[in-house]
Amino acid sequence: MSEDKKVVLAYSGGLDTSCILVWLIEQGFDVIAYMADVGQEEDFAEAKEKALKLGAKKVYIEDLKKQFVDEYIWPAIQANAIYEDRYLMGTAVARPCIARRQVEVAKKEGAQYVSHGATGKGNDQIRFELTCYALYPGVKIYAPWKIPAFFERFKGRLDLFEYAKKHDIPLPVTPKSPWSMDANLMHISYESGVLEDPKAHAPKSLYQMTTDPVEAPNTPEKLEIEWKNGVPIKVTNLDDGTVKADSLELFLYLNQVGGKHGVGRIDIVENRYIGMKSRGIYETPAGTILYHAHQDIELFTMDKEVRRMKRDLGIKFSEQVYNGMWYSPECEFTRHCIAKSQEGVEGKVQLSVYKGNVYILGRESPRSLYNQELVSFDVQGDYDPTDANGFIKINALRLQEYARLRSMEAK
Repeated sequence: MSEDKKVVLAYSGGLDTSCILVWLIEQGFDVIAYMADVGQEEDFAEAKEKALKLGAKKVYIEDLKKQFVDEYIWPAIQANAIYEDRYLMGTAVARPCIARRQVEVAKKEGAQYVSHGATGKGNDQIRFELTCYALYPGVKIYAPWKIPAFFERFKGRLDLFEYAKKHDIPLPVTPKSPWSMDANLMHISYESGVLEDPKAHAPKSLYQMTTDPVEAPNTPEKLEIEWKNGVPIKVTNLDDGTVKADSLELFLYLNQVGGKHGVGRIDIVENRYIGMKSRGIYETPAGTILYHAHQDIELFTMDKEVRRMKRDLGIKFSEQVYNGMWYSPECEFTRHCIAKSQEGVEGKVQLSVYKGNVYILGRESPRSLYNQELVSFDVQGDYDPTDANGFIKINALRLQEYARLRSMEAK
């Protein structure tokens, strides 16, 4: 295998990356196909056989599900990471996990090149490539959808179909959905095709992880989630007694329960990092449940001013991850600060899921900052109400001065 023309291709087994695999061989590359299992439904054995038949020298199939949860999803949960107030970033959180292993394979194989099938208009090209450059500074990236010789030849799917027929690349046996879909264990995203009209309502047949809330069970399901250092460590179903403590099993179980009750659907027009708006539809059942539960236990156990600072860091973290900067120095610093803020975030949150919603029912914690005697209207506790007079007067000073200025200006 030629050292200077060896490339590790992020391969999915679909039409685009299968055509890219063959095209890379035409360009003189020895191709190593790399597939990351981050929880998507995929016949990996079939995809491997297909890649080898198409000419791949080797095929790596890497099970990254546990790493994805422990090293990427959990920091996002600790941060309450949410982009533009709504999007829990299932794709953005997965990309550095996938690209990190791709780089490790490239280094192991002595490959100078890595390649992917992301388009030149989206966020994923940025996330993949920035991760690769950060972890393998000398790498060369060969991205066909940004190479004129490729994108001028393949102007659409019909051109890819013709190329596939010519090179005996197996075609999909089922019609392609009229939208683009990306799936992992954290979420499924849908965009493009019929969804490019932001006014068009999503077809009911689109959703795969979640039940339509209208058709979800008419009885709520109660859960208790236990936290340590801002990370969920156990889930207990308070109705049937099911317990999950392993991080991956816990997350998959919350996907199952949340999906059954229609939790985690959003339809959003967001701002891509590259500078254009795009419409996306997302299903994130477990992530949505954990987002609400974590917010609750954090408020219960974290100092007000620390949380105010941490909230701002969470917003920065969300932007950094969305923009592909997971392995940047600023994101490393942000993650460190957020992790520090979570040292006292522990306890249990009881909640119910019902008809697409998450309802917090109660919480408890050995690190609680809630003082029932201090806050009670029935017990005075260690608090002198007369102290509030000075507190209010001091805070009123600037308001009074502002009123004085306005009255002067009105004359």
